[in-house]
Amino acid sequence: MIHPEVRPLSHDAAHHTHAHHPHHHDAKGFVRAVEHASEERGLRLTPLRKEVLELIADAHKPIKAYDLLDLLREKHGNAAPPTVYRALDFLLENGFIHKLESINAFVSCHHPAEAHQVPFLICDTCSSAQEVCDERVAELIEAQAAALGFRPQAQTLEVHGTCKNCRKP
Repeated sequence: MIHPEVRPLSHDAAHHTHAHHPHHHDAKGFVRAVEHASEERGLRLTPLRKEVLELIADAHKPIKAYDLLDLLREKHGNAAPPTVYRALDFLLENGFIHKLESINAFVSCHHPAEAHQVPFLICDTCSSAQEVCDERVAELIEAQAAALGFRPQAQTLEVHGTCKNCRKP
């Protein structure tokens, strides 16, 4: 229930959102953006971190940690789970990727230079994930939490359903 002190988005406001971003953008451009953001922030993007990032970007859909591990083992033969999880932790902590909690998978972030919380639309048929780039969703949740005296520590909003490609007859 929406708290009475906080109004929902108006119909007009709902039509002024940024585009939904399916995860099939330019992987090389994304990696370059992360390299640039890392340099600006003084972060160390090690070869393994970069490789994990490239694998996530190249996947074009959410990818699980053990699938990343399998891909790394195909190339290097000796990758271990803790190594992959450390790389994922670094990428998550610095906002370069997102974790989709409901399916325990990772996707690249469309705005790696900006800290932000974004909802995802996840297709249960083809496993695609679309990042909804509209800061008003996070702002609405934060306002509702504040009105209720709640202090959020993390926001995860994932909406499951069927994408337009899978709904076609």
